[in-house]
Amino acid sequence: GSLVAAVLAHSGRLDKEHLGARVGRLSRRGEVCTMINKKYSEFLPSMQSAEDLVAQVEGLASNIDLLKAGIENEVQRDLNVAVAEFTELKQQLERDTLVLSVLKKLQEFDTTIKECNSALLEKQYVTAAQQLEQARSTLRSLESRRGFELKILKALGTELTVQTQNMIYHLGEEWQKLIVWKLPPSKGSSSLEAVVLSELRLHTVPPQDEDTAVPPVAAVLQALAVLGELHSKLKDFGQLLLQYILKPLISHPSLEPVPEEQADVFILRFRSQELALDESSPMEVFDKIKLVFEVLHKYLLNVSLEQPGEGRKEGRVTLAELLGELIWEELSDCLIHNCLVNSIPTNSSKLEQYKEVIDSTEEFEKALKRMQFLKEDTTALLKYACNVDSHFANKKCQDVIMAARSLMTSEIHNTVKITPDSSIALPELPDPGSGDHLKVLRPSNLLHNGTVNLGSESRLSPFTLCLPTCRISSSVQQLVELAYHTLLEATASTDLCCVQLFDCVRNIFQLFYEVVPTYHRENLQKLPQLAAIHHNNCMYIAHHLLTLGHQFRYRSTSVLSNGAATFVDLVPGFRRLGMECFLAQMRVQKGEILERLSSARNFSNMDDEENYCAANKAIKQVLHQLRRLGMVWQDVLPVNVYCKAMGALLNTALAEIVTRIAALEDISAEDADRLYSLCRIMVEEGPQVFTPLLEGDKNKKYQEEVPVYVHKWMTFKELMIILQANLQEIVDQWADGKGPLAEEFSAAEVKSLIRALFQNTERRAAALAKIK
Repeated sequence: GSLVAAVLAHSGRLDKEHLGARVGRLSRRGEVCTMINKKYSEFLPSMQSAEDLVAQVEGLASNIDLLKAGIENEVQRDLNVAVAEFTELKQQLERDTLVLSVLKKLQEFDTTIKECNSALLEKQYVTAAQQLEQARSTLRSLESRRGFELKILKALGTELTVQTQNMIYHLGEEWQKLIVWKLPPSKGSSSLEAVVLSELRLHTVPPQDEDTAVPPVAAVLQALAVLGELHSKLKDFGQLLLQYILKPLISHPSLEPVPEEQADVFILRFRSQELALDESSPMEVFDKIKLVFEVLHKYLLNVSLEQPGEGRKEGRVTLAELLGELIWEELSDCLIHNCLVNSIPTNSSKLEQYKEVIDSTEEFEKALKRMQFLKEDTTALLKYACNVDSHFANKKCQDVIMAARSLMTSEIHNTVKITPDSSIALPELPDPGSGDHLKVLRPSNLLHNGTVNLGSESRLSPFTLCLPTCRISSSVQQLVELAYHTLLEATASTDLCCVQLFDCVRNIFQLFYEVVPTYHRENLQKLPQLAAIHHNNCMYIAHHLLTLGHQFRYRSTSVLSNGAATFVDLVPGFRRLGMECFLAQMRVQKGEILERLSSARNFSNMDDEENYCAANKAIKQVLHQLRRLGMVWQDVLPVNVYCKAMGALLNTALAEIVTRIAALEDISAEDADRLYSLCRIMVEEGPQVFTPLLEGDKNKKYQEEVPVYVHKWMTFKELMIILQANLQEIVDQWADGKGPLAEEFSAAEVKSLIRALFQNTERRAAALAKIK
C-alpha cells in the first residue's frame, strides 16, 4: 500500500513538470509569431517598392537597346566621316606649317646673304662674317629636315660656298696688307746670310679716327675667327715667325733684331755682329726673344677676340694667347736644346754661377705671361733650368761616355810605359784604426821612405801590390784617368748627381768590355803585339778597379760612402777578357810552330841530305818565329808574363821534337849525330829568346832560368844524352828508375829509343832488362 502511494506521488510530480514545460514552449511560440507578423508587415512595403524599381529598370533597358540600335545604325556612320575629315585637315595643316617654316628659312637665308654682301661692300667684316655664319646655320637647319629635300638647297649650298670663299679672299687680302713678309730668295733656308735678308712689316698701327668703333686689325681678325680661318692664318704666321725670326735668334749668337717704327708701319729687321761669341748666353737670347714679342704684342697680338665654344672665360681670348698655343711648344724645345743645354756647366764648381740663368729664365716666363703669350701654369723652361743638377749630371755623363768611346776606338799601339812607381794621384785614405770614416790619414803615420809601419820589424815594400813594369795603350791610361776625375767630380756633387756619375764610370768600363774586343777584333787576332798590349790594358784596368771605389769612399758624405760604390765585381771579367785574347794569340802561335815542325818529315832518315835540310829549316823557322815574337813582346809584357809565354811556346816546339824523335823505330848512328846537332841548335839558341828587357846584360838571369819556364827542357837534354850515349851510359842514367833519365821518360819510351838506336844484341837485351 505504501509502495503504490509512493509511485502515485512520483507520477503526479512528473506530470506537473511536463505540463509546465509545454506551457513554456507554447508561450515562446506565440512571441515568435508576433515577431514574424511584425517583420512581414514591414517587408511588404519594401517588396512593393523593389517590384516597382524592377519594372522601371526593365523599361529603361528597353529604351537603351532602342538608343544603341539607333547609334549603331545612324550616328556611327556620321562619326567615321567626321574623323576622316578631321585627320585630313590636320595633315594639311602640318604640311602648310612645314612649308611656311621652310619659306621663312629661305627668306631668312636670302636676307642674311644680302646683308652679308652689303656689309662686305662697306668693309664691315665682322658683321659680314656673322651674317654668313647665320646663313650657314639656316642652311644646315633646312638640310636637317628628313623627307623634305629641295633641289634649291644644292643651289643655296653653292651660293654659300661662293660667298664664303669671296669673304675669305677679301679677308686674306686684308691680312696680307696687315702683315708683310720679305723672305730670302731661297725659301726654307735658316742660314745667317738668309736670315739677315728677312724682314717683317706690320701695318697694324691703330687708326687716329676715334669714331671707328673697332680697329681694322681687330675686325679682320674677328671675322677670320668667326669663319674658322684664324687658326690656319696664325699657324702659317707662327711657322714663319719661328723659322725666320725666333729660331735664328737662338741659333746665331751674332744675330740681333733691329726694330724700326714709322708713321704707319712697324719694321723688324736683323743685323749680324762681326765680333760675336760662338754661343749666346741664355740671358742674351731671352732678351732678344722678349724684344720681338714685345713689339708683336704692341702692334699685333694685343687684340681680344670672341672665341665661343672654346671653354675660355667669357668666350674671349687674345691673339697672343692663340699664337702661344701654336708655337710655344716648338719654341721652348728649341730654347732648351739650343740654348739652355749649352749653358749647363761641365764642372760642378760652376753650378753656383748657374743661378743667374735660372733667374733670367723665370723673368723671361713672367714677361711672356704678362703679354698673355703663356698661360699661368706654363713653366717648361723654368722647370728645365731649375733641374740643373740632373742636367749637369746627364751632360757630364754624355761628355764622359763620348770621350771614353773616342779613346776606346783610337789606336792601341800608341803606348806608354807603366812602372811600379807610376800611378794616378790618389786621395789619401783614412786611418783604419781611428773609427772616423771622414778623418784623413795624417802624414805622420807614414815613414820617411814611404813604407807603412805594421807594428813589427817587418815592412812592406813600397811597390807591394803595384802593377809590374809593362806597356799599355796611352788611350787606356787616359781612360782610367777619366774615370778617376769623374769620380772626383761625383764626390763634390749632390747625391743624385753623384749616383749618376758613379753609374757613368761603371758604364765606361762595361762599354770598354763590349766595344774594344769587337772594334779591334781583326787586329787583335792578327797582330801579336796588339794582343799583348790589350792583355796589359785589361790587367791595368782590373788593377785599378780593385780599389777604385774604396779610394773615394771617404772623400765626402755622399752616397759613395755607404760602401755600395765598388768596382770589384768587374775585375774577374776584365782579367778574363785580357787572358782570353792573349791565350787566343798563344794558340795561333803554337799552331804556327807545329805547322813549321810538320815540315821536318818526322825527323826520320836524317842521313838523307834532303830530309836533314828540311828538318834544319823547320827548326830555324821556329827559332825565327820565337825571336820575332820576342822582339814585339819585349818591353811590352811584364817580365814574368813574357817568360811564361815564351817558355810555353818554346816548350811546345821541344815537346813536338821529343815526341817525333821518340816515335822513330830506327835511328842509325849518322841519324843520331844529325839529330843531336839539330837538338843542339835548339839548346844553344832557345835561351836567347828569353830577353824580356831591352838591356842585354840584365837578361842573363832569365836565360839561365829556362828550365823554370820550359817544362820539357830537361827532357830535351836527356834526349840529347841518349842520342850520344852508349848502352851502359843509358842504364846508368836510368839508375833503376831513380836517375835523371827516369824523371823525364817512362820505361817504355826509353826501351823504344834503345831499340831504335842499337842493334839487337845480348848487350841490348841485358840493357833492356834493366829498364823497368
